[in-house]
Amino acid sequence: MAKIANKQVICDVLIEEGKKDKDIIALCSDSRGSASFTAFANELPQQFVETGIAEQNLVSISAGLAKCGKKPYAASPACFLSTRSYEQCKVDVAYSNTNVKLIGISGGVSYGALGMSHHSAQDIAAMAAVPNMRVYLPSDRFQTEKLYGEYKVHPETGAVLSREIKVGASNVGATYIGTLFAMAGFLYFIYIIIDHFTQKVDGVELSCVQFLVTTALSLLGMVLTESPSAAALLQCLGPILDVGIFSSGVAYTLQILAQKDSNPTVVSLLLSLESVFATVAGALILGDRMSGREYFGCVLMLAAVVLAQLPERKKTAAI
Repeated sequence: MAKIANKQVICDVLIEEGKKDKDIIALCSDSRGSASFTAFANELPQQFVETGIAEQNLVSISAGLAKCGKKPYAASPACFLSTRSYEQCKVDVAYSNTNVKLIGISGGVSYGALGMSHHSAQDIAAMAAVPNMRVYLPSDRFQTEKLYGEYKVHPETGAVLSREIKVGASNVGATYIGTLFAMAGFLYFIYIIIDHFTQKVDGVELSCVQFLVTTALSLLGMVLTESPSAAALLQCLGPILDVGIFSSGVAYTLQILAQKDSNPTVVSLLLSLESVFATVAGALILGDRMSGREYFGCVLMLAAVVLAQLPERKKTAAI
């Protein structure tokens, strides 16, 4: 199965739903090509608005359409959407609680050679700081399709920024690489701490305490930042139970019990292969296709784990 960009999935979903709901309006700021909205404009021209290179107008027009009962989806490069039209995003969309979906395309350094004026390292932080603005970053076409399906089920979701992650392009700069190394070191430290306590307390008891603390913190975060409804919880009940019982309850309890009699360094190295297993499973189960560089990365990580566990050669003294 060939790679499909997130923005292409957005267009496909909007075309499908736009044919059934004439209130769905797609808007672009001279970016129908880069946003993959050309197909929408061709199939549903009466539901498409091209504002030209005028991002402020793009957002304000979208807010006005929302006030008239329409359901606007405004697509523009993330670098311009989060800077040129920031005031309109705050006042016309977020503060006014209008039902506008802002789609930031080509975030990070996706624009490459176009230079710093087109790079967007601040959009997520800037938009997330605006009250009543929710920011989503679907990582692949499956999450994107699910996310925009949720808009269909719950159309009155208010102000939303969906930042498209460009398939096959690097959004990681030197700063982010440093952050990843820091996170890796922190996770290694966590495994060492868990190993320390597994030697002193019962593994099942430790696991239960972990789940209790995590549940309490998650519930607190949900109450403070979300507006949960019984309908939404029932709709997601299956995935919630699957993650809670199998991926968390069973898996982490078995991990703690196994780690009690294992070397913590070896455990941390093996657990670092989670991303490799996830990538391979995605290729086998979901039909994702990796590039040669990605396959090489998997092999490199596996080789590093194997080499790290090889016994050290003892030096022999010279006679």
